[in-house]
Amino acid sequence: MGEEVACCKRTGPGYGTPLEAMSGPKEALMYVTCVYNGTGREKPDFLATVDVDPNSPTYSKVIHRLSLPYIGDELHHTGWNACSSCHGDPSSDRRFLILPSLLSGRIYVIDTQKNPKAPSLHKVVEPEHIIEKTGLAYPHTSHCLANGEIMISFLGDKDGNAQGNGFLLLDSQFNIKGRWEKPGRKAEFSYDFWYQPRHKTMICSTFGAPSAFTQGFTLKHVEDGFYGRQLSVYDWPDGRLKQTLDLGDNGLIPGEIRFLHDPTKDTGYVECILSSNMVRFFKTQDGSSWSHEVAISVKPLKVQNWILSEMPGLIIGLLISLDDRFLYFVNWFHGDVRQYNIEDPKNPILVGQVYVGGLLQKGSPITAVTEDGKTWQADVPKIQGHCLRGGPHMTQLSLDGKRLYVTNSLFSTWDRQFYPDVIEKGSHMIQIDVDIEHGGLKINPDFFVDFGAEPDGPCLAHEMRYPGGDCTSDIWI
Repeated sequence: MGEEVACCKRTGPGYGTPLEAMSGPKEALMYVTCVYNGTGREKPDFLATVDVDPNSPTYSKVIHRLSLPYIGDELHHTGWNACSSCHGDPSSDRRFLILPSLLSGRIYVIDTQKNPKAPSLHKVVEPEHIIEKTGLAYPHTSHCLANGEIMISFLGDKDGNAQGNGFLLLDSQFNIKGRWEKPGRKAEFSYDFWYQPRHKTMICSTFGAPSAFTQGFTLKHVEDGFYGRQLSVYDWPDGRLKQTLDLGDNGLIPGEIRFLHDPTKDTGYVECILSSNMVRFFKTQDGSSWSHEVAISVKPLKVQNWILSEMPGLIIGLLISLDDRFLYFVNWFHGDVRQYNIEDPKNPILVGQVYVGGLLQKGSPITAVTEDGKTWQADVPKIQGHCLRGGPHMTQLSLDGKRLYVTNSLFSTWDRQFYPDVIEKGSHMIQIDVDIEHGGLKINPDFFVDFGAEPDGPCLAHEMRYPGGDCTSDIWI
């Protein structure tokens, strides 16, 4: 064991290739961001440590809670201070978990190395300092860079205007360096991003204006232009916006975005939440620019007893396996988790699907209507006697691709609007077993973490990471 650690120290964090990462150790712990903001319970958000080792006596339990010092943060997406992009740097160490707070604008730095089971608060980057130096507010995605810096996308300015969006750089000591993007031509929105150094490109999705989505979701905000439908293509690492891809009505509200893990590939996918399409982006044949096409489309369902006569899937939670064979996403409204074979990236094939919640599950007043006029609802099984509340959202894949973890909170305001029972009773975390040979998904009956049973009251579980890193979010150079 000592020799393995020393070897890892010499080579830097992460793995040399995505395929090497698939042979990494099986996860034993999981860090989960847990939100009290928006629930009516005046408690600070916290980072939960969940035992995911089936041989442990505390399996499927929260074994530690790191409560943060402020109320009203709304923890959201997370990232590491170093990943496989730093693999060749022996001075780099994947030690600190970066927790941006979507609403407060605060950034927490968590030390996971001193005691992985009980991580501790290392530093807080205060929002007023970020606004003073950069004008940025509403942080979302955090990625480490190969030089040891950290880059975080921000969705707007302090007043929630999307035009104030941009990217913050922190140095290796988590001090504010400034903005990454160059002055000049500017993107209308920003959200999730992924860089691909071998193609000298970073692409960012364009979710929407904080002034709109923080109030809840309405179609009028879409019609009024408060949500995006573009991809912003930047030179990497220069930070110059060089192209905007207009996705049109097929690409309403682009969310999470992923390149294939193979750093030589020039292909990736972005979930278009409202249109419920998975759009593939790629370099044009001459390599001079980028183009796009719809790769997967989830048809809206005709429904009864809902706010609209048709219900979109509202796809979200995009992941790609490390070998680039499978793509995963969920339909937050419909309630299903899907697995597609993408060995032919142009023609994904649905190979796995399982319902784990949603608005259409049996017992709901909402029913779907088929073309011949028959009604149906999804058969959602209980796990250890627990009904599955809400709809699936965040996903986390094990390194070997055999276990997919799922939580079911999207954003507290939207949770309250569409799934008030999740606000009242709390959310949960489940495990789906994956067939990586032929495709297929199956709910694991032995794993259920009930965040409705927390000591301080029910909370909302969001993103998941495990010590050593979520390599499905690593970037190879």
